[in-house]
Amino acid sequence: MTAIEQTEARPRGTRLPRRARRNQLLGAAQEVFVAQGYHAAAMDDIAERAGVSKPVLYQHFPGKLDLYLALLEQHCDNLLQAVRTALASTSDNKQRVAATMDAYFAYVEDEGGAFRLVFESDLTNEPAVRERVDRVSLACAEAISEVIAEDTGLAKEEAMLLAVGLGGVSQVVARYWLSSGSTVPRGTAVQLLTSLAWRGIAGFPKNGDGN
Repeated sequence: MTAIEQTEARPRGTRLPRRARRNQLLGAAQEVFVAQGYHAAAMDDIAERAGVSKPVLYQHFPGKLDLYLALLEQHCDNLLQAVRTALASTSDNKQRVAATMDAYFAYVEDEGGAFRLVFESDLTNEPAVRERVDRVSLACAEAISEVIAEDTGLAKEEAMLLAVGLGGVSQVVARYWLSSGSTVPRGTAVQLLTSLAWRGIAGFPKNGDGN
C-alpha cells in the first residue's frame, strides 16, 4: 500500500504504528502539495486531510518544510530507482533507451502527481529543495552515462552530456504529453521518442568495434 492510499477513509483518532502514521501523513501532504503548491498549502490542510490533529502532525514533522523535504526525498529516490531498474532490464541498447524513456513517462503519469514536486516545484529557490532536485537529476544522468560510456567508449564527460540530454528530453516530453492531454498512447509516445534518441545514440560506434 502506498502512502497516498493510506490517507483514504481514515477516521480521526485511529491509532496507527509510527511508520504507518508517517506514511499516512506523507500521503496526505502529497495530495495537498500537488494540488495547492508549497506556499499555498497549510499544515492545517494536511492534518485535516490525514484525519489527525496538528499536534500529531508536528510530532512527526517539526514544520512544513521538513514535511515537504521528506516527501521530496522519497519521490526523488523512486525516480532514481525506476531509471536504474530500466537500465538493468535488458542488455539490448535500443530497448534500454526505450525502457529509460518509459520510466520517465510512468513516473510523470502516476496518478499521485509526485513528479510535480520534483520537476515543477514552486520552492526551487529554497537551497535544500534545489539540492535534492539537482542531486536526483545528476544521479539519473550518471546512471545513464555509465551505460553510454561502457557501450560507446566515449570519455566520461562526453557520455555525461549525452545522458543529461537523454534524461532532460524524457522528462520534458513526458510532462508535455501529460499536460497537453495528448491522445497519443504512452507506448506510442515512448516509441516515437526512442526512435528520435536512438538515431543519435546509434551513430556512436559500439565500444570494441575499432571504428
